[in-house]
Amino acid sequence: MTQGALLSYVRNAWYVAAWSGDLPAGKPFAMSILGEALVLYRGESGRLVALEDRCVHRLAPLSLGRCEGERLRCMYHGLLYEPDGRVAAIPGEPRVPARARVRPFPVVDRHDWVWVWMGAPDAADETLIPPVVGLSDPDWVLGHGQMDYAAEARLICDNLCDFSHLSYVHANSFGASETWAQTRPRVLELPRGTRFERWIVGEPRMRARGQGRADVWSWYEFLVPGILLMSSAAYPEGTAAASNGGPPPPELPGQGITFTSQAVTPMSAKSARYFFSWGPRRDQGDAALRDTLMALAHQAFSEDRTMIEAQQRVIDRTPDYRILPTSADQGVILYNRLVEKLAGQEGAQLDAVSR
Repeated sequence: MTQGALLSYVRNAWYVAAWSGDLPAGKPFAMSILGEALVLYRGESGRLVALEDRCVHRLAPLSLGRCEGERLRCMYHGLLYEPDGRVAAIPGEPRVPARARVRPFPVVDRHDWVWVWMGAPDAADETLIPPVVGLSDPDWVLGHGQMDYAAEARLICDNLCDFSHLSYVHANSFGASETWAQTRPRVLELPRGTRFERWIVGEPRMRARGQGRADVWSWYEFLVPGILLMSSAAYPEGTAAASNGGPPPPELPGQGITFTSQAVTPMSAKSARYFFSWGPRRDQGDAALRDTLMALAHQAFSEDRTMIEAQQRVIDRTPDYRILPTSADQGVILYNRLVEKLAGQEGAQLDAVSR
């Protein structure tokens, strides 16, 4: 972990910039990712566009501009931009300089999120968009939300790669037992992420919802550049032992099956936006249950934010700080090593090109 670590983030990846519904046609939207200010808009045809959020003339933000068909007009002095970032027209000027252009970014609308590729445009690969369960998926009843953190995004990623904190940070919201802190998940390396699997045996509240105890099975994948995909379900006591610590038998139906998709987007060195959805599988819940879960999520993620922002303040006032890893940090370490490796490969490629 390093302070102000924007350089240690992977750039050749798809970052969540917004919910699809937050970008209606004809309305520019401002967002910063990895310290770069962007303007996103949907043209008259529905085409998504992402550009640098600065006019080439006097650096006014294009996010204060006006959509005109597929184009975007700067509302300071009227320069008109094409979706590829070229200036199409300058009021009162007979010609447009060839250098009059801003950087365009590959952008995709998928799974009800707007994704922006922050790396080399010719490397943009849509197959690398994580398999999120979107809000419009007919098999799930999902609510959604977001919140901003005054903290480095990597601190949120660390939090999501180590659920031992549930026993303490979320004792009042999720009602997590001490088992989450006392036991360790199975952690698996993935090509672009880390997978976690675990049983919580005899859990009294989280999935049993106050109706006795249950063995809770959960798995989640934490994928570059900061996407969490997680499902969990409750089973009768004894199921974990019968499964020898592995996944529950596929023929055994679980109860309270839910899914959450979450995304951590670094906006600047010490600010991040956290997107999340959660809800039951359609055959196991309804909108009322979804709303109950979302109320819990807002409470729990506010608890996380309080802790992580306080953690950031301690880091800021502690020069040359050191951390003391525990066995619960296995997933954190594996994920951070992967990020450092991928970011290092990108840096080496840039060095090779510049020679």
